[in-house]
Amino acid sequence: MKTTNQNLGSERIEKLMRQYAVPCIISLLVGALYNIVDQIFIANASYLGSYGNAANTVVFPLTIVALAIAVMIGDGCCAFVSISLGKEDINTARCSVGNSVIMAVTSGLLLTAVYLFFSDSIITLFGGTVNIETFHHSQEYFFYITLGIPFYMFGQAMNPIIRADGNPKFAMISTLVGAAINIILDPIFIFLFHWGMMGAAVATVIGQVVTAILSLWYLCNMKVIKPEKFHYRLKFEVCGRTLVLGITSFLSQISLVASMAAINNMIRKYGAMDAIFSLEQYAQIPMAVVGIVMKFFQIVISIVVGMAAGCIPIVGFNMGAGKRDRVKELFTKLLINEALVGLIALILVEFYPQQLIGIFGAANESVYYTNFAIKAFRTYLCMMIFACVNKACFIFLQAMGKAVASTVLSMIREIVFGVGFALLLPIFFGLDGVLYSMPVSDLLTFLIALLLIIVTYRELNKGALSHER
Repeated sequence: MKTTNQNLGSERIEKLMRQYAVPCIISLLVGALYNIVDQIFIANASYLGSYGNAANTVVFPLTIVALAIAVMIGDGCCAFVSISLGKEDINTARCSVGNSVIMAVTSGLLLTAVYLFFSDSIITLFGGTVNIETFHHSQEYFFYITLGIPFYMFGQAMNPIIRADGNPKFAMISTLVGAAINIILDPIFIFLFHWGMMGAAVATVIGQVVTAILSLWYLCNMKVIKPEKFHYRLKFEVCGRTLVLGITSFLSQISLVASMAAINNMIRKYGAMDAIFSLEQYAQIPMAVVGIVMKFFQIVISIVVGMAAGCIPIVGFNMGAGKRDRVKELFTKLLINEALVGLIALILVEFYPQQLIGIFGAANESVYYTNFAIKAFRTYLCMMIFACVNKACFIFLQAMGKAVASTVLSMIREIVFGVGFALLLPIFFGLDGVLYSMPVSDLLTFLIALLLIIVTYRELNKGALSHER
């Protein structure tokens, strides 16, 4: 059976990258902007300020947990579907979609229940007790954000599935509409209605509900891989394969949660030993600042991951069709573009940190806030080029079906290095050690990734030669 995705094996690589990667980048950027836009408006509300910023930083990793599960299901399904379509196995592709929808809905409801039941303990775990005001704001924001988790997870899981169906533009539009609603409602709820943290959260949830509704509509009107009723019956082998292919996406997100938990607690511990930040009125500053730096990093990584994840259908199809010369060409172009994104980001953080922090309300804060923020941007993100190439390598290996290699590399970066150095370096360097943990992790990971990149090129060269013969 021929599918409408056959151009993935014949169209020019540059054109396919633009067609699939750009909408994916925009979708992920828009998704990241939900929390970032909240933080910008919160920071510029004088009655919230750095306390609200710190609370947003506390809750941010908890939304990433939901995103991690959603993208594991969605990206895994996208890779599975693309490989199946390359082999012209449409029934398996439809079964993967049906099973993925059930997994996304079920996991969303379960995570919401866990969050509501253990809310105070979870907030404490992520450093929300830095002071009373921050804890109060965290509780308020977390409660309302949690109510939107099922909608958020369904929309995020469906996004790569929609791309795999050959409609990256709709995937982009559905996310864009939800984010636009959030941007419109945030200032109304925060500045006009004075709803504070609740207003920011409610605006976000309304946008997520709209995205979920649009995604549900598309699910009922898919053009290539529309599943029938029997495709929604869970099959262990299909679920297992989908989750294995998506595990790298999960780890790349969940690791941020693990590292943020470690970082937030190290900030709380070593900030209390600092001459300035041990004072009650300044205690929330390091947590608020590092949260902002991580938000900028999230913007850059959304571009990087979007570029790589957008190529998953192209890689999967061509791997399934045995066209390894095209996979090699795509890999080369992807690595070059990812390095360029990292270079641009590096220039911004090293030369314009004050302008970046100014977006998040620095004008309303003390000089200690601004000085620490400048140092945090320049130190924490000084290895951005390597960070971008590393992420591209993780996802490309995943798209090729190399789940084990991709997972191991991702685990080393995010858990062994990311969490390990966040806990270790502050022992020797105090609060500055938290800032050193990121560049050290990215540099060491790049050295390992470089070996995998060389091995991957050799395999693709052999495959291309075999195919020619």
